[in-house]
Amino acid sequence: MSEKNKLRIGTGYDVHPLVKKRKLVIGGVEIPFGKGLDGWSDADVLTHAIIDALLGAAALGDIGGHFPPGEPQYKDISSLTLLKEVGDKLVAQGWRIVNIDATVIAEEPKLAGFIDRMRQSLSQTLGIEVERVSVKASTANGLGCIGKGKGMEALAVAMIEGKE
Repeated sequence: MSEKNKLRIGTGYDVHPLVKKRKLVIGGVEIPFGKGLDGWSDADVLTHAIIDALLGAAALGDIGGHFPPGEPQYKDISSLTLLKEVGDKLVAQGWRIVNIDATVIAEEPKLAGFIDRMRQSLSQTLGIEVERVSVKASTANGLGCIGKGKGMEALAVAMIEGKE
């Protein structure tokens, strides 16, 4: 009897408001900007969406269940630390990340010049090839809260593979 690979797909979404006096971290990369994302951890909207996509693919719940806001040990923690923990959980359960595709939606700052660094940061944290991580940036074309520059959101899809 041969082993077959099983594939699973998960989706992730996150949104955070922009506030003054906070650094902006997206995909583990600090971006110079006059505002940052508000949240219990570093509020890295992209990394949070990816964490939820990976957890969803493995049917392991969501980011809030694993790293509850309000818990002192997660205050201002780097989301890359959380991503590493999730990646390690998947590996321990026999999963391998096939690929991640994610989009950050923000009016400003322009993120194109930071995308490669984000991909490298995320792939290095997960211990996978950078070619397996896609990050894109888009705007809301002036529509809604995101379009008015009040926050940022991110969407992610992850595919994982395991043995049946």
